[in-house]
Amino acid sequence: MNYPKFFNKIEKIALKDELLIFLWVNNDWIIDFSYVDIVKTAWHSCWTVAWAYLIALKWLKALYGDSLPNRWKIKVEIRKDTTEDNAWVVWCILSNITWATTNYWFGWIPTWQFYRRNTLFYNANIEEDVRFTDLDTWNSVWVNYRPWKVVNPMKILKSAIWPNAKEEDIKSFPVRFQNMVKTIFDNADEVIEIIK
Repeated sequence: MNYPKFFNKIEKIALKDELLIFLWVNNDWIIDFSYVDIVKTAWHSCWTVAWAYLIALKWLKALYGDSLPNRWKIKVEIRKDTTEDNAWVVWCILSNITWATTNYWFGWIPTWQFYRRNTLFYNANIEEDVRFTDLDTWNSVWVNYRPWKVVNPMKILKSAIWPNAKEEDIKSFPVRFQNMVKTIFDNADEVIEIIK
């Protein structure tokens, strides 16, 4: 897979996962995700994919510091509905990283240790974009995403898809679009707001 070089410079997300030991996937309990992994999950890289990745990365640091969280002890609440502003993309990525799900999960392991149903919620009664809760301690972190502080995603998109779009803008769009994503990552502390 050929992709922009800045993808490789983005910090990875790491968690502990007991299922890896139980099913002998590895022997160190650790699973990590790169931005490239998430791009493959989402089929693309955009400001929403960057949003989901960054809020997961920043939330983990805010709640756990240098410790690795237990992937099976995380609840995720999203303020928006699935059909609102691509919230389903955020759900897909956060579910992939945390294993939090709505009402589905495999049921062939008869133990609550690996039960993840009803740990991800839409239309949550929160003012912020997303709330993460550690189900062991019940400590929570709220996260907001404000990409427009550093970029104008719709302006770049419209420059390539409007009927009167210029040929040079259409040709340069892919590079300009990913440069926008890079700008978001380069200014992560400005576009991500953490509330504890």
